[in-house]
Amino acid sequence: MIDLLWASLGLVVGLVAGGAIGIWWVYNGVNSQMQSKAAEARLLLEEARSQQKEILLQAKDDALRIRNDAEAEIRESRQSIQKQEERLQRKEENLDRKIEGLERRDRQVQNRERQIEQSYQEAERVKGQQVLELERISQLNREEAREIILAQVEREARDEAARRIREIEQSARNEAEKNARKIIGLAVQRCASDYVAELTVTTVNLPSEELKGRIIGREGRNIRAFEQITGVDIIVDDTPEAVTLSCHDPVRREVARVSLTRLLKDGRIHPTRIEEIVQKTQLEIEHVMREEGERVAYEANVQGLHPDLIKLLGRLKYRTSYGQNVLQHSLECALLAAHMAAEIGANITIAKTAALLHDIGKAVDHEVQGPHALIGADIARRLGRSPAIVHAIAAHHHDEEPQTVEAFLVIAADAISGGRPGARRETLDLYIKRLEALETVATSFSGVQRAFAVQAGREVRVMVQPDQIDDLASIHLARDVAKKIEESLQYPGQIKVTIIRETRAVDFAR
Repeated sequence: MIDLLWASLGLVVGLVAGGAIGIWWVYNGVNSQMQSKAAEARLLLEEARSQQKEILLQAKDDALRIRNDAEAEIRESRQSIQKQEERLQRKEENLDRKIEGLERRDRQVQNRERQIEQSYQEAERVKGQQVLELERISQLNREEAREIILAQVEREARDEAARRIREIEQSARNEAEKNARKIIGLAVQRCASDYVAELTVTTVNLPSEELKGRIIGREGRNIRAFEQITGVDIIVDDTPEAVTLSCHDPVRREVARVSLTRLLKDGRIHPTRIEEIVQKTQLEIEHVMREEGERVAYEANVQGLHPDLIKLLGRLKYRTSYGQNVLQHSLECALLAAHMAAEIGANITIAKTAALLHDIGKAVDHEVQGPHALIGADIARRLGRSPAIVHAIAAHHHDEEPQTVEAFLVIAADAISGGRPGARRETLDLYIKRLEALETVATSFSGVQRAFAVQAGREVRVMVQPDQIDDLASIHLARDVAKKIEESLQYPGQIKVTIIRETRAVDFAR
Protein backbone atom coordinates (compact mmCIF):
# COMPACT_ATOMS: atom_id res chain seq x y z
CA MET A 1 0.00 0.00 0.00
CA ILE A 2 2.85 2.31 0.89
CA ASP A 3 4.55 1.43 -2.35
CA LEU A 4 1.44 2.28 -4.27
CA LEU A 5 1.28 5.62 -2.51
CA TRP A 6 4.85 6.40 -3.27
CA ALA A 7 4.38 5.40 -6.84
CA SER A 8 1.39 7.72 -7.17
CA LEU A 9 3.28 10.51 -5.50
CA GLY A 10 6.19 10.04 -7.83
CA LEU A 11 3.85 10.09 -10.80
CA VAL A 12 2.26 13.35 -9.67
CA VAL A 13 5.61 14.92 -9.01
CA GLY A 14 6.74 13.86 -12.49
CA LEU A 15 3.69 15.30 -14.06
CA VAL A 16 4.11 18.59 -12.25
CA ALA A 17 7.74 18.76 -13.19
CA GLY A 18 6.97 17.95 -16.82
CA GLY A 19 4.26 20.61 -16.91
CA ALA A 20 6.56 23.19 -15.45
CA ILE A 21 9.23 22.35 -17.95
CA GLY A 22 6.68 22.53 -20.81
CA ILE A 23 5.39 25.87 -19.61
CA TRP A 24 8.89 27.21 -19.41
CA TRP A 25 9.65 25.97 -22.89
CA VAL A 26 6.53 27.48 -24.31
CA TYR A 27 7.22 30.76 -22.54
CA ASN A 28 10.70 30.90 -23.96
CA GLY A 29 9.39 30.17 -27.49
CA VAL A 30 6.69 32.82 -27.24
CA ASN A 31 9.13 35.34 -25.86
CA SER A 32 11.54 34.75 -28.71
CA GLN A 33 8.75 35.11 -31.26
CA MET A 34 7.63 38.33 -29.64
CA GLN A 35 11.13 39.67 -29.81
CA SER A 36 11.41 38.77 -33.51
CA LYS A 37 8.03 40.31 -34.27
CA ALA A 38 8.96 43.44 -32.44
CA ALA A 39 12.14 43.69 -34.47
CA GLU A 40 10.15 43.28 -37.69
CA ALA A 41 7.71 45.92 -36.51
CA ARG A 42 10.53 48.32 -35.83
CA LEU A 43 11.88 47.71 -39.35
CA LEU A 44 8.47 48.29 -40.90
CA LEU A 45 8.04 51.42 -38.87
CA GLU A 46 11.35 52.76 -40.05
CA GLU A 47 10.44 51.96 -43.70
CA ALA A 48 7.08 53.66 -43.27
CA ARG A 49 8.70 56.74 -41.84
CA SER A 50 11.13 56.89 -44.74
CA GLN A 51 8.27 56.45 -47.25
CA GLN A 52 6.30 59.15 -45.41
CA LYS A 53 9.17 61.55 -45.86
CA GLU A 54 9.42 60.73 -49.58
CA ILE A 55 5.65 61.15 -50.04
CA LEU A 56 5.71 64.47 -48.23
CA LEU A 57 8.56 65.66 -50.41
CA GLN A 58 6.73 64.54 -53.58
CA ALA A 59 3.53 66.19 -52.42
CA LYS A 60 5.35 69.42 -51.76
CA ASP A 61 6.87 69.28 -55.28
CA ASP A 62 3.46 68.57 -56.85
CA ALA A 63 1.83 71.34 -54.88
CA LEU A 64 4.53 73.77 -55.97
CA ARG A 65 4.13 72.73 -59.62
CA ILE A 66 0.35 73.06 -59.48
CA ARG A 67 0.68 76.45 -57.87
CA ASN A 68 3.05 77.61 -60.59
CA ASP A 69 0.72 76.30 -63.32
CA ALA A 70 -2.26 78.00 -61.72
CA GLU A 71 -0.40 81.28 -61.43
CA ALA A 72 0.59 81.00 -65.14
CA GLU A 73 -3.00 80.34 -66.19
CA ILE A 74 -4.19 83.25 -64.06
CA ARG A 75 -1.66 85.51 -65.72
CA GLU A 76 -2.81 84.34 -69.22
CA SER A 77 -6.47 84.83 -68.29
CA ARG A 78 -5.73 88.31 -67.02
CA GLN A 79 -3.90 89.13 -70.25
CA SER A 80 -6.80 87.75 -72.36
CA ILE A 81 -9.35 89.67 -70.29
CA GLN A 82 -7.27 92.78 -70.64
CA LYS A 83 -7.12 92.35 -74.45
CA GLN A 84 -10.90 91.80 -74.63
CA GLU A 85 -11.46 94.88 -72.54
CA GLU A 86 -9.26 96.84 -74.92
CA ARG A 87 -11.20 95.48 -77.94
CA LEU A 88 -14.53 96.27 -76.36
CA GLN A 89 -13.31 99.74 -75.58
CA ARG A 90 -12.26 100.26 -79.21
CA LYS A 91 -15.64 98.88 -80.40
CA GLU A 92 -17.46 101.24 -78.11
CA GLU A 93 -15.44 104.11 -79.51
CA ASN A 94 -16.26 102.97 -83.08
CA LEU A 95 -19.93 102.62 -82.21
CA ASP A 96 -19.95 106.06 -80.75
CA ARG A 97 -18.43 107.44 -83.93
CA LYS A 98 -20.95 105.51 -86.10
CA ILE A 99 -23.84 106.69 -83.98
CA GLU A 100 -22.63 110.24 -84.40
CA GLY A 101 -22.37 109.66 -88.20
CA LEU A 102 -25.88 108.14 -88.31
CA GLU A 103 -27.25 111.05 -86.38
CA ARG A 104 -25.65 113.44 -88.83
CA ARG A 105 -27.01 111.40 -91.77
CA ASP A 106 -30.42 111.29 -90.16
CA ARG A 107 -30.41 115.05 -89.88
CA GLN A 108 -29.30 115.27 -93.55
CA VAL A 109 -32.08 112.84 -94.61
CA GLN A 110 -34.65 114.83 -92.73
CA ASN A 111 -33.41 117.98 -94.39
CA ARG A 112 -33.51 116.22 -97.78
CA GLU A 113 -37.05 114.96 -97.11
CA ARG A 114 -38.18 118.45 -96.32
CA GLN A 115 -36.55 119.68 -99.52
CA ILE A 116 -38.15 116.82 -101.52
CA GLU A 117 -41.53 117.53 -99.99
CA GLN A 118 -41.18 121.15 -100.94
CA SER A 119 -40.05 120.16 -104.46
CA TYR A 120 -42.95 117.68 -104.74
CA GLN A 121 -45.43 120.31 -103.74
CA GLU A 122 -43.88 122.69 -106.22
CA ALA A 123 -43.98 120.00 -108.93
CA GLU A 124 -47.64 119.25 -108.14
CA ARG A 125 -48.43 122.91 -108.42
CA VAL A 126 -46.58 123.16 -111.75
CA LYS A 127 -48.21 119.90 -112.91
CA GLY A 128 -51.62 121.27 -112.10
CA GLN A 129 -50.84 124.44 -114.05
CA GLN A 130 -49.53 122.37 -116.98
CA VAL A 131 -52.60 120.10 -116.93
CA LEU A 132 -54.85 123.13 -117.01
CA GLU A 133 -52.78 124.60 -119.83
CA LEU A 134 -52.84 121.30 -121.75
CA GLU A 135 -56.59 121.02 -121.29
CA ARG A 136 -56.95 124.58 -122.57
CA ILE A 137 -54.68 123.94 -125.57
CA SER A 138 -55.99 120.44 -126.49
CA GLN A 139 -59.57 121.22 -125.52
CA LEU A 140 -59.70 117.84 -123.71
CA ASN A 141 -60.38 117.17 -120.08
CA ARG A 142 -58.38 114.71 -117.95
CA GLU A 143 -60.71 111.74 -118.50
CA GLU A 144 -60.66 112.13 -122.27
CA ALA A 145 -56.86 112.44 -122.29
CA ARG A 146 -56.60 109.36 -120.05
CA GLU A 147 -58.75 107.35 -122.45
CA ILE A 148 -56.59 108.43 -125.38
CA ILE A 149 -53.41 107.48 -123.54
CA LEU A 150 -54.87 104.15 -122.41
CA ALA A 151 -55.94 103.38 -125.96
CA GLN A 152 -52.44 104.16 -127.21
CA VAL A 153 -50.87 102.03 -124.46
CA GLU A 154 -53.27 99.18 -125.24
CA ARG A 155 -52.42 99.42 -128.93
CA GLU A 156 -48.71 99.39 -128.18
CA ALA A 157 -49.16 96.47 -125.78
CA ARG A 158 -51.09 94.52 -128.40
CA ASP A 159 -48.43 95.25 -130.98
CA GLU A 160 -45.73 94.14 -128.58
CA ALA A 161 -47.72 91.03 -127.66
CA ALA A 162 -48.22 90.22 -131.34
CA ARG A 163 -44.51 90.67 -131.95
CA ARG A 164 -43.62 88.42 -129.01
CA ILE A 165 -46.19 85.86 -130.09
CA ARG A 166 -44.73 85.85 -133.58
CA GLU A 167 -41.23 85.31 -132.22
CA ILE A 168 -42.34 82.53 -129.88
CA GLU A 169 -44.43 80.86 -132.56
CA GLN A 170 -41.58 81.07 -135.04
CA SER A 171 -39.13 79.52 -132.58
CA ALA A 172 -41.55 76.78 -131.55
CA ARG A 173 -42.54 76.18 -135.17
CA ASN A 174 -38.94 75.80 -136.26
CA GLU A 175 -38.18 73.26 -133.53
CA ALA A 176 -41.49 71.43 -133.89
CA GLU A 177 -41.28 71.30 -137.67
CA LYS A 178 -37.77 69.92 -137.46
CA ASN A 179 -38.75 67.08 -135.11
CA ALA A 180 -42.10 66.46 -136.81
CA ARG A 181 -40.46 66.37 -140.24
CA LYS A 182 -37.99 63.79 -138.99
CA ILE A 183 -40.66 61.58 -137.40
CA ILE A 184 -43.07 61.85 -140.33
CA GLY A 185 -40.28 61.24 -142.82
CA LEU A 186 -39.28 58.05 -141.04
CA ALA A 187 -42.90 56.90 -140.80
CA VAL A 188 -43.63 57.58 -144.48
CA GLN A 189 -40.39 55.89 -145.51
CA ARG A 190 -41.20 52.75 -143.50
CA CYS A 191 -44.67 52.32 -144.95
CA ALA A 192 -43.95 53.52 -148.49
CA SER A 193 -46.62 52.29 -150.90
CA ASP A 194 -47.07 52.46 -154.64
CA TYR A 195 -50.83 52.70 -154.14
CA VAL A 196 -52.11 56.08 -155.32
CA ALA A 197 -55.84 56.35 -155.91
CA GLU A 198 -58.79 54.58 -157.47
CA LEU A 199 -62.42 55.23 -158.19
CA THR A 200 -65.28 52.83 -157.59
CA VAL A 201 -66.47 51.87 -161.03
CA THR A 202 -70.10 52.83 -161.59
CA THR A 203 -70.10 52.49 -165.35
CA VAL A 204 -70.43 49.08 -167.02
CA ASN A 205 -69.11 48.82 -170.55
CA LEU A 206 -71.23 46.83 -173.04
CA PRO A 207 -69.84 44.71 -175.86
CA SER A 208 -72.48 46.14 -178.17
CA GLU A 209 -75.27 48.69 -178.18
CA GLU A 210 -77.87 45.96 -178.71
CA LEU A 211 -77.38 44.67 -175.16
CA LYS A 212 -79.12 47.76 -173.75
CA GLY A 213 -82.40 46.40 -175.06
CA ARG A 214 -81.78 43.01 -173.45
CA ILE A 215 -80.95 44.70 -170.16
CA ILE A 216 -84.23 46.61 -170.30
CA GLY A 217 -86.19 43.52 -171.39
CA ARG A 218 -89.71 43.22 -172.71
CA GLU A 219 -91.72 46.13 -171.32
CA GLY A 220 -88.83 46.82 -168.90
CA ARG A 221 -89.26 43.66 -166.84
CA ASN A 222 -85.53 42.84 -166.74
CA ILE A 223 -84.38 46.28 -165.57
CA ARG A 224 -87.22 46.46 -163.02
CA ALA A 225 -86.31 43.04 -161.62
CA PHE A 226 -82.61 43.95 -161.52
CA GLU A 227 -83.24 47.25 -159.71
CA GLN A 228 -85.67 45.64 -157.26
CA ILE A 229 -83.31 42.78 -156.37
CA THR A 230 -80.08 44.79 -156.11
CA GLY A 231 -81.48 48.14 -154.87
CA VAL A 232 -79.41 49.92 -157.56
CA ASP A 233 -80.71 52.19 -160.30
CA ILE A 234 -79.58 51.43 -163.86
CA ILE A 235 -79.28 54.56 -166.00
CA VAL A 236 -79.51 53.74 -169.69
CA ASP A 237 -78.77 56.92 -171.63
CA ASP A 238 -77.22 57.91 -174.92
CA THR A 239 -73.71 57.00 -173.78
CA PRO A 240 -72.50 54.56 -176.41
CA GLU A 241 -71.95 50.97 -175.23
CA ALA A 242 -72.22 51.80 -171.53
CA VAL A 243 -74.77 51.92 -168.72
CA THR A 244 -74.41 53.69 -165.36
CA LEU A 245 -75.19 52.23 -161.93
CA SER A 246 -76.39 54.67 -159.26
CA CYS A 247 -76.63 53.85 -155.54
CA HIS A 248 -75.46 55.41 -152.26
CA ASP A 249 -74.46 52.00 -150.88
CA PRO A 250 -71.06 51.09 -152.40
CA VAL A 251 -71.50 47.38 -151.59
CA ARG A 252 -74.80 47.19 -153.41
CA ARG A 253 -73.28 49.08 -156.32
CA GLU A 254 -70.42 46.58 -156.45
CA VAL A 255 -72.83 43.61 -156.27
CA ALA A 256 -74.84 45.14 -159.11
CA ARG A 257 -71.72 45.78 -161.21
CA VAL A 258 -70.39 42.24 -160.83
CA SER A 259 -73.84 40.71 -161.37
CA LEU A 260 -74.50 42.76 -164.52
CA THR A 261 -71.07 41.89 -165.90
CA ARG A 262 -71.74 38.17 -165.35
CA LEU A 263 -75.20 38.41 -166.89
CA LEU A 264 -73.74 40.08 -169.98
CA LYS A 265 -71.13 37.32 -170.31
CA ASP A 266 -73.72 34.57 -169.75
CA GLY A 267 -76.18 36.08 -172.23
CA ARG A 268 -79.24 34.79 -170.37
CA ILE A 269 -80.95 37.88 -168.94
CA HIS A 270 -84.33 37.29 -167.35
CA PRO A 271 -85.74 37.83 -163.81
CA THR A 272 -85.06 34.30 -162.56
CA ARG A 273 -81.45 34.31 -163.80
CA ILE A 274 -80.93 37.83 -162.43
CA GLU A 275 -82.07 36.75 -158.95
CA GLU A 276 -79.81 33.68 -159.06
CA ILE A 277 -76.74 35.62 -160.17
CA VAL A 278 -77.34 38.43 -157.66
CA GLN A 279 -77.68 36.02 -154.71
CA LYS A 280 -74.50 34.19 -155.70
CA THR A 281 -72.65 37.47 -156.14
CA GLN A 282 -73.80 38.76 -152.75
CA LEU A 283 -72.37 35.69 -151.01
CA GLU A 284 -69.08 36.11 -152.87
CA ILE A 285 -68.86 39.82 -152.05
CA GLU A 286 -69.55 39.14 -148.35
CA HIS A 287 -66.79 36.52 -148.37
CA VAL A 288 -64.44 38.96 -150.09
CA MET A 289 -65.24 41.69 -147.53
CA ARG A 290 -64.56 39.34 -144.63
CA GLU A 291 -61.27 38.23 -146.15
CA GLU A 292 -60.25 41.84 -146.87
CA GLY A 293 -61.06 42.87 -143.30
CA GLU A 294 -59.01 40.00 -141.89
CA ARG A 295 -56.15 40.77 -144.28
CA VAL A 296 -55.99 44.42 -143.32
CA ALA A 297 -56.19 43.62 -139.59
CA TYR A 298 -53.36 41.08 -140.02
CA GLU A 299 -51.17 43.50 -141.97
CA ALA A 300 -51.75 46.22 -139.37
CA ASN A 301 -51.05 43.68 -136.58
CA VAL A 302 -54.27 44.60 -134.79
CA GLN A 303 -55.61 41.63 -132.87
CA GLY A 304 -58.82 40.86 -131.00
CA LEU A 305 -61.21 42.77 -133.28
CA HIS A 306 -64.89 41.91 -133.09
CA PRO A 307 -66.17 40.00 -136.17
CA ASP A 308 -68.59 42.85 -136.92
CA LEU A 309 -65.65 45.28 -137.00
CA ILE A 310 -63.86 42.93 -139.39
CA LYS A 311 -66.92 42.92 -141.62
CA LEU A 312 -67.26 46.71 -141.54
CA LEU A 313 -63.58 47.06 -142.40
CA GLY A 314 -64.13 44.84 -145.42
CA ARG A 315 -67.02 47.06 -146.56
CA LEU A 316 -64.53 49.93 -146.85
CA LYS A 317 -62.92 48.10 -149.79
CA TYR A 318 -65.76 49.42 -151.93
CA ARG A 319 -65.78 52.92 -150.46
CA THR A 320 -63.68 55.81 -151.78
CA SER A 321 -62.99 59.31 -150.47
CA TYR A 322 -61.90 61.86 -153.06
CA GLY A 323 -60.86 58.93 -155.23
CA GLN A 324 -58.81 57.22 -152.50
CA ASN A 325 -59.79 53.73 -151.39
CA VAL A 326 -60.84 54.02 -147.74
CA LEU A 327 -59.70 50.51 -146.74
CA GLN A 328 -56.19 51.06 -148.07
CA HIS A 329 -56.21 54.53 -146.52
CA SER A 330 -57.11 53.03 -143.12
CA LEU A 331 -54.27 50.51 -143.38
CA GLU A 332 -51.78 53.26 -144.27
CA CYS A 333 -53.00 55.36 -141.33
CA ALA A 334 -52.53 52.43 -138.94
CA LEU A 335 -48.94 51.87 -140.11
CA LEU A 336 -48.12 55.59 -139.98
CA ALA A 337 -49.63 56.02 -136.51
CA ALA A 338 -47.75 52.97 -135.19
CA HIS A 339 -44.40 54.25 -136.50
CA MET A 340 -44.94 57.76 -135.10
CA ALA A 341 -46.11 56.38 -131.75
CA ALA A 342 -42.95 54.27 -131.53
CA GLU A 343 -40.80 57.32 -132.26
CA ILE A 344 -42.34 59.53 -129.55
CA GLY A 345 -43.03 56.83 -126.95
CA ALA A 346 -46.84 56.80 -127.17
CA ASN A 347 -49.09 53.74 -126.87
CA ILE A 348 -48.58 51.88 -130.16
CA THR A 349 -51.55 49.54 -129.77
CA ILE A 350 -54.04 52.35 -129.13
CA ALA A 351 -52.63 54.51 -131.92
CA LYS A 352 -52.65 51.85 -134.66
CA THR A 353 -56.02 50.37 -133.63
CA ALA A 354 -57.70 53.79 -133.59
CA ALA A 355 -56.06 54.71 -136.92
CA LEU A 356 -57.23 51.47 -138.52
CA LEU A 357 -60.82 52.02 -137.32
CA HIS A 358 -60.97 55.82 -137.66
CA ASP A 359 -63.08 55.72 -140.86
CA ILE A 360 -65.22 52.72 -139.86
CA GLY A 361 -68.24 55.02 -139.77
CA LYS A 362 -68.01 55.51 -143.54
CA ALA A 363 -69.14 51.90 -143.98
CA VAL A 364 -72.60 52.82 -142.65
CA ASP A 365 -72.78 56.62 -142.95
CA HIS A 366 -75.40 56.25 -145.73
CA GLU A 367 -77.59 54.38 -143.22
CA VAL A 368 -76.99 56.41 -140.04
CA GLN A 369 -77.28 60.17 -139.64
CA GLY A 370 -74.33 62.14 -138.32
CA PRO A 371 -70.59 62.67 -138.93
CA HIS A 372 -68.76 59.47 -139.80
CA ALA A 373 -66.24 60.08 -136.97
CA LEU A 374 -68.94 60.01 -134.29
CA ILE A 375 -70.71 57.10 -135.99
CA GLY A 376 -67.47 55.11 -136.01
CA ALA A 377 -66.77 56.00 -132.36
CA ASP A 378 -70.23 54.77 -131.35
CA ILE A 379 -69.72 51.50 -133.25
CA ALA A 380 -66.29 50.97 -131.65
CA ARG A 381 -67.75 51.68 -128.19
CA ARG A 382 -70.60 49.19 -128.65
CA LEU A 383 -68.22 46.52 -129.93
CA GLY A 384 -65.89 46.65 -126.92
CA ARG A 385 -63.10 49.03 -127.86
CA SER A 386 -61.39 50.99 -125.06
CA PRO A 387 -62.35 54.63 -124.27
CA ALA A 388 -58.95 55.84 -125.53
CA ILE A 389 -59.55 54.25 -128.94
CA VAL A 390 -63.13 55.54 -129.07
CA HIS A 391 -61.94 59.08 -128.25
CA ALA A 392 -59.22 59.00 -130.92
CA ILE A 393 -61.78 57.88 -133.55
CA ALA A 394 -64.29 60.58 -132.55
CA ALA A 395 -61.65 63.34 -132.50
CA HIS A 396 -59.89 62.67 -135.81
CA HIS A 397 -62.02 65.34 -137.54
CA HIS A 398 -62.28 67.52 -134.39
CA ASP A 399 -65.90 66.53 -133.73
CA GLU A 400 -64.47 66.13 -130.24
CA GLU A 401 -61.53 68.10 -128.84
CA PRO A 402 -58.42 65.85 -128.97
CA GLN A 403 -57.23 65.08 -125.43
CA THR A 404 -54.59 62.35 -125.89
CA VAL A 405 -51.35 61.94 -127.79
CA GLU A 406 -52.80 58.98 -129.68
CA ALA A 407 -55.72 61.14 -130.89
CA PHE A 408 -53.29 63.67 -132.37
CA LEU A 409 -51.32 60.83 -133.98
CA VAL A 410 -54.48 59.56 -135.69
CA ILE A 411 -55.19 63.09 -136.97
CA ALA A 412 -51.63 63.37 -138.29
CA ALA A 413 -51.71 59.92 -139.93
CA ASP A 414 -55.05 60.72 -141.60
CA ALA A 415 -53.67 64.01 -142.95
CA ILE A 416 -50.45 62.38 -144.21
CA SER A 417 -52.20 59.52 -145.97
CA GLY A 418 -54.81 61.76 -147.56
CA GLY A 419 -52.53 64.69 -148.27
CA ARG A 420 -49.65 63.01 -150.07
CA PRO A 421 -49.43 63.79 -153.80
CA GLY A 422 -51.75 61.71 -155.94
CA ALA A 423 -53.64 60.16 -153.04
CA ARG A 424 -56.91 62.01 -153.58
CA ARG A 425 -58.69 63.85 -156.29
CA GLU A 426 -62.10 65.40 -156.68
CA THR A 427 -64.47 66.36 -159.45
CA LEU A 428 -64.10 69.66 -161.26
CA ASP A 429 -67.34 71.06 -159.83
CA LEU A 430 -66.40 70.27 -156.24
CA TYR A 431 -62.90 71.58 -156.84
CA ILE A 432 -64.17 74.92 -158.16
CA LYS A 433 -66.70 75.24 -155.34
CA ARG A 434 -64.00 74.61 -152.73
CA LEU A 435 -61.73 77.28 -154.24
CA GLU A 436 -64.59 79.78 -154.38
CA ALA A 437 -65.49 79.03 -150.75
CA LEU A 438 -61.89 79.68 -149.71
CA GLU A 439 -61.80 83.02 -151.50
CA THR A 440 -65.19 83.98 -150.05
CA VAL A 441 -64.05 83.28 -146.49
CA ALA A 442 -60.86 85.32 -147.00
CA THR A 443 -62.64 88.34 -148.55
CA SER A 444 -65.25 88.45 -145.74
CA PHE A 445 -62.81 90.33 -143.47
CA SER A 446 -62.53 94.09 -143.51
CA GLY A 447 -59.41 95.54 -145.06
CA VAL A 448 -59.06 92.65 -147.54
CA GLN A 449 -58.76 93.77 -151.13
CA ARG A 450 -58.61 90.47 -153.03
CA ALA A 451 -58.01 86.77 -152.30
CA PHE A 452 -56.68 83.99 -154.51
CA ALA A 453 -56.83 80.23 -153.85
CA VAL A 454 -53.68 78.64 -155.28
CA GLN A 455 -51.89 75.28 -155.27
CA ALA A 456 -55.09 73.27 -155.77
CA GLY A 457 -56.72 74.95 -152.80
CA ARG A 458 -53.92 74.21 -150.35
CA GLU A 459 -52.99 77.89 -150.05
CA VAL A 460 -54.98 81.11 -150.05
CA ARG A 461 -53.18 84.41 -150.68
CA VAL A 462 -54.91 87.48 -149.30
CA MET A 463 -54.13 90.96 -150.65
CA VAL A 464 -54.89 93.63 -148.02
CA GLN A 465 -55.23 97.39 -148.22
CA PRO A 466 -52.01 98.84 -146.74
CA ASP A 467 -53.68 101.93 -145.32
CA GLN A 468 -56.07 99.79 -143.22
CA ILE A 469 -53.94 96.77 -142.29
CA ASP A 470 -50.42 97.23 -140.93
CA ASP A 471 -47.73 94.57 -140.47
CA LEU A 472 -48.79 93.54 -136.97
CA ALA A 473 -52.48 93.50 -137.90
CA SER A 474 -51.55 91.13 -140.74
CA ILE A 475 -50.55 88.53 -138.15
CA HIS A 476 -53.97 88.77 -136.46
CA LEU A 477 -55.74 88.66 -139.83
CA ALA A 478 -53.87 85.50 -140.92
CA ARG A 479 -54.86 83.77 -137.69
CA ASP A 480 -58.49 84.88 -137.96
CA VAL A 481 -58.77 83.73 -141.58
CA ALA A 482 -57.25 80.34 -140.75
CA LYS A 483 -59.60 79.90 -137.78
CA LYS A 484 -62.67 80.77 -139.87
CA ILE A 485 -61.58 78.32 -142.60
CA GLU A 486 -61.28 75.59 -139.95
CA GLU A 487 -64.74 76.37 -138.60
CA SER A 488 -66.66 76.79 -141.87
CA LEU A 489 -65.02 74.49 -144.45
CA GLN A 490 -64.18 70.82 -144.82
CA TYR A 491 -61.00 69.97 -146.69
CA PRO A 492 -58.28 67.30 -146.79
CA GLY A 493 -54.85 68.09 -145.36
CA GLN A 494 -54.10 71.70 -144.42
CA ILE A 495 -54.47 75.13 -146.02
CA LYS A 496 -51.78 77.80 -145.81
CA VAL A 497 -52.95 81.41 -145.33
CA THR A 498 -50.59 84.08 -146.70
CA ILE A 499 -51.24 87.78 -146.08
CA ILE A 500 -49.68 90.12 -148.67
CA ARG A 501 -49.37 93.81 -147.86
CA GLU A 502 -47.86 96.13 -150.45
CA THR A 503 -47.18 99.85 -150.01
CA ARG A 504 -46.53 101.98 -153.11
CA ALA A 505 -45.31 105.56 -153.15
CA VAL A 506 -46.05 107.44 -156.38
CA ASP A 507 -44.96 110.94 -157.39
CA PHE A 508 -44.50 112.84 -160.62
CA ALA A 509 -41.58 114.95 -161.81
CA ARG A 510 -42.86 117.99 -163.67
